Amino acid sequence: MFRSLYIKLVLVLFLLFLGIGAVFLFVAMYTAPMYQQEVSQQLNRDLAHYIVEEHVLIENGQVRQDNLAELFQNVMIINPSLELYLLDADGRVIGHSMAPDKVKQKQVSLGPINRFLEQPDAGLVMGDNPGYPSRQNSFSVAAIDVDNQRQGYIYAILGSEKISHISEVLQRSLIMRWSATATAAALGFAFAAGLLLFFFLMRKLRVLSSAMQAFTDNHLQAAEVAAEPDAAALDEIDRMTATFQKMAQRIDEQMQHLQEVESTRREMVANISHDLRTPLASLSGFLETLQLKSGELTEESRQSYLRIACENAQRLTCLVEELFELAKLDSDDIRPHAESISLAELAFDVSHKFYLRARKQNIEFDVVVDETVPDVSADVGMIERVLDNLIDNSFKHTPDRGHIRLRVAPRGDNVEIAVTDTGYGIAADQLPHVLKRFYRNPSNPVTGEHRPGLGLGLAIASRIVEMHGGHLQVDSVQHQGTTFRFSLPAT
Repeated sequence: MFRSLYIKLVLVLFLLFLGIGAVFLFVAMYTAPMYQQEVSQQLNRDLAHYIVEEHVLIENGQVRQDNLAELFQNVMIINPSLELYLLDADGRVIGHSMAPDKVKQKQVSLGPINRFLEQPDAGLVMGDNPGYPSRQNSFSVAAIDVDNQRQGYIYAILGSEKISHISEVLQRSLIMRWSATATAAALGFAFAAGLLLFFFLMRKLRVLSSAMQAFTDNHLQAAEVAAEPDAAALDEIDRMTATFQKMAQRIDEQMQHLQEVESTRREMVANISHDLRTPLASLSGFLETLQLKSGELTEESRQSYLRIACENAQRLTCLVEELFELAKLDSDDIRPHAESISLAELAFDVSHKFYLRARKQNIEFDVVVDETVPDVSADVGMIERVLDNLIDNSFKHTPDRGHIRLRVAPRGDNVEIAVTDTGYGIAADQLPHVLKRFYRNPSNPVTGEHRPGLGLGLAIASRIVEMHGGHLQVDSVQHQGTTFRFSLPAT
């Protein structure tokens, strides 16, 4: 039960308000008598002075007992709660209006007396009470001077017993009870308001806690997030919840990406193992045959075996080079070295590499370049690699008597390069995957023949185009042909 944050907050708030109420009541009970004594002292501040002016109490260094007795009698008649003491110059009690057994202390401290006389605006000044040594009371005092010589003091305690009685009455009075009740009601209302506030705060925290628990229970998969409200209407907890939801979505996306990467890695290992095993086995087999049966083979068979071994070695070299090239492009070790180049010239230079292949495969290959095409800003070596890969891919998937076209034309502020063939085409469900690394079209849709290779050529071309700020697009209709196109900014 006490593990709940809400319960802990409620208990702390309750104890806090209980302490505040207790302190308030204590202060009220303590200050009420003090206030009464201060009021009494201010009202009777000149009382002792009037007594000294009207009565001769010390004459020729002697106490006038007759005048003193008359004074005490008058005081008992006029104000029985007033306690009068006649002090000598050192503060000793030499006369009083109290019963003999009431005076417990014969010495009064002169410090409060001097302060009272010297600082009229000092506020409440408390002095010794000879009748109650453990208690201090408000008083009125006046000096008795004869021929500028201090003879003593009239020291009047202002209602010592009465003030005690008043304090007890105040503690039992209706006003004090109403004050205590009002204080308790105010604290109760504030406590209820605090509970309500904590409830709403904890409700938002519970929502956040539930979202975090659900995220954990779903194996770090983010749940659906509602539309984000206006940021100005969110408090700190709402913003924290929204931030967590975004973080959870980001973690979910990263987890999915890692799963895709892991899947791609497993597929890559399988593809590399398969595509490297075949030429390696063939190369090893023909070399062993040449080694073991070199004397039995004719020159024609020997040259045939060597030719096949060289072809497999070249195939292995090509596969390894593609893997290294894609790895370097992904690691950002290679950056495009942009310069102004003529795509028209580059297109014709690249096309010369494929004319012989076009004649061998009985494929029509042509280059169409707009005369008004401007120069572009790009890395000439990288763009040449892109054209090589795209044209090579078209030759792999275009049958005899097909047609391949390399076209360069201006498009607004850019120059568009397109490679179009009349090959087998790509199925609609395969189009989103053709630019992914290690992806290969399952088979020739006409002959069913599987094409060799790791499927890295288009991935390398796509990565290079992205490094130049573009995007390689694919349009294809099965059994009709495919077009790859991308754009570069004109200079």
